[in-house]
Amino acid sequence: MAVPGFTGGTLDRAEPIRTNPEAYAAALTDWRGRLLALDGLEPRVDAEGRLEWTSRAEAPEGAELVLLGVGDGRPHFAALVPGVRATRSPRLMMALADLAPGEAATYAAARSLLDWHARHRFCANCGHGTGLHRAGWGRACPNCSAEHFPRVDPVVIMIAEHDDRALLGRQPSFPPGRYSALAGFLEVGESIEEAVAREIAEEAGVRVTNVRYVASQPWPFPSQLMIACVAQADSDALTLDTEELEDAIWVSRDEVRRVLAGEPGRFLPPPPIAIAHTLLTAWAGG
Repeated sequence: MAVPGFTGGTLDRAEPIRTNPEAYAAALTDWRGRLLALDGLEPRVDAEGRLEWTSRAEAPEGAELVLLGVGDGRPHFAALVPGVRATRSPRLMMALADLAPGEAATYAAARSLLDWHARHRFCANCGHGTGLHRAGWGRACPNCSAEHFPRVDPVVIMIAEHDDRALLGRQPSFPPGRYSALAGFLEVGESIEEAVAREIAEEAGVRVTNVRYVASQPWPFPSQLMIACVAQADSDALTLDTEELEDAIWVSRDEVRRVLAGEPGRFLPPPPIAIAHTLLTAWAGG
């Protein structure tokens, strides 16, 4: 099976440094430290598809440094710059598509961390301003001593199959012709299997059983864990929630194989960096 995008990072996340303030302080003064080069929260990428890194000393004035991990014996950081907000431009998606294996995983961690810090500067317990904690992998409140850590929001993304065909849907925001797996957030008090069945029923009116896990992927927009599954549909009759889906189609394995190989078909597949592409590839391969 194809390796899901945003996985395969090569940095050691360095838990001993993250939990030791003295070790983190030493890493901050290590002259070998590297800083991820970003334009806002978008990566700079060289001609070989590698993330660009600069000297730690080139951090913008007023920035705090978040430890991404250790690689080649050197600490690697990302700069938390006040006022920077996340964007998701066409240039960003093109850059991600060209990244070398493992590079997107490093960027995903950096983007999710920096975006979380930008949106969580105040304590959810007492409202007081918080400060960097655990080398940037948390925030701490000096007023009530509460500790806060980055959230990961679980999302199920799934294919319903019936008579050797897969159900794909299209949202109005998709590029022209694109169809993908259905997806939705897990809700409180719900298992992965229950979320898969609920989302397919809500969006397409299809009842499913026999939910099988395939793979997972971090998705840094802003910080989700995509959980890919396949489920067996009781029927191929569709009743679409038009608030969620513009259209839905059943596609055969042969059609999916041809489209993934770049041949013309009824739909355009999701981009390779998305786990929906991985899921379709796994399903088409049987």
